[in-house]
Amino acid sequence: MTRLDTSTVAVSEIQAMNNIENISDPNKLVDAFNKAAAGSIWKSSVQKYEVNLLKNIRKTQLALENGTYKQGDFLEFELNERGHNRRIKALGIADRVVQRALCDEVLIPALTKYMIYDNGASQKNKGVDFCRRRLETHLHKYYRQYGNDGYFLHVDFRKFFDNIRHDKLIAAFEAKLGSGGVMPVLEEMIKSFRVDISYSDEDLLNQVFNSMEYARIPQSKKTGKRYMAKSMGIGSQISQVAGVFFPSRIDTYCKVVRGCKYYGRYMDDIYIIHHDKDFLRSVLEGIREQSAEIGLFINEKKTQLQKLQHGFTFLKVKYNLTETGKIIKRPSRDNITRQRRKMKKFKHLVEEGRMSQEDARNEVKSWLGSNKKLNAYRTCQNIRKLYKDLFYEDLDI
Repeated sequence: MTRLDTSTVAVSEIQAMNNIENISDPNKLVDAFNKAAAGSIWKSSVQKYEVNLLKNIRKTQLALENGTYKQGDFLEFELNERGHNRRIKALGIADRVVQRALCDEVLIPALTKYMIYDNGASQKNKGVDFCRRRLETHLHKYYRQYGNDGYFLHVDFRKFFDNIRHDKLIAAFEAKLGSGGVMPVLEEMIKSFRVDISYSDEDLLNQVFNSMEYARIPQSKKTGKRYMAKSMGIGSQISQVAGVFFPSRIDTYCKVVRGCKYYGRYMDDIYIIHHDKDFLRSVLEGIREQSAEIGLFINEKKTQLQKLQHGFTFLKVKYNLTETGKIIKRPSRDNITRQRRKMKKFKHLVEEGRMSQEDARNEVKSWLGSNKKLNAYRTCQNIRKLYKDLFYEDLDI
């Protein structure tokens, strides 16, 4: 069922979720710590927190119940992910515990009720593979009705997380959760992402914000005199929840108002399949209007309307729907080029002793494992050959 049915959501149930005791309960905070520490227990900060776990949990509990909880500062750094440089904002373990409790005990159970099935990012039993399977399902269903004559609309947003407005996000959360309860804590977390724009007198709120460019502005110009309530930095769970939920009104517009059967979204990537080109243009114009109302910006360069017969790319996979209904899937050209460059870089790192050959081997095997599901036998063979040329060994995959 893809239609949003909010009539079955009892108001009392939501009110029960929106209760500070749901995140201040010591048992839930301990459980949140165990989840937040998974994969990072080797860090000294996490180990120090665990040594005095009950004392730290009690301190957090009192701060939440007394309304005195204040989030600590971020640790900011840059990370290259799939060829894109991203600005990461990471929190200390104490704040990650609170975020984990808030997201797991309140936000995710309450907001999932309002999200469509084909919203596939960062949710239980969903992810990239889920979105790809749903796209294939939609292509098969479309083919049975219209053949391979039709159009594929791919919509992308410019600097999605950087341009989430705090006032719009808080209003969206409050519309589902109500006021009071955990909302003050949630607002504290959201507002901590505000941006110091003392260096400018312009109205930056209504312009595209780029955190990478912002990081290059000298710290001396960020005097704390003027802030912009915008941006949800990547690196925290609350940002992931916001990214999944915030564009839900666009999902509703496309699925319910415009009746788009073959629609899906993965965070800031949207696709729609339809047989009428003019209809898709009309829907795209509606998405532009919906986006403008919540402060998001469409990336016109990456937003494309293509014929199904010519093939299209979604989530780094190139798709072709043939006349017989067969779906051919290949790695995108950018994906292959990026992998070859990474392997050559690994060669230099291994030679310099900054990376072990085992780590390089495992990374390449991981790439091959994820792409062997595609129609990419020759591509995988070429990657294996390149690895052998660089590291003088065969891969056992």
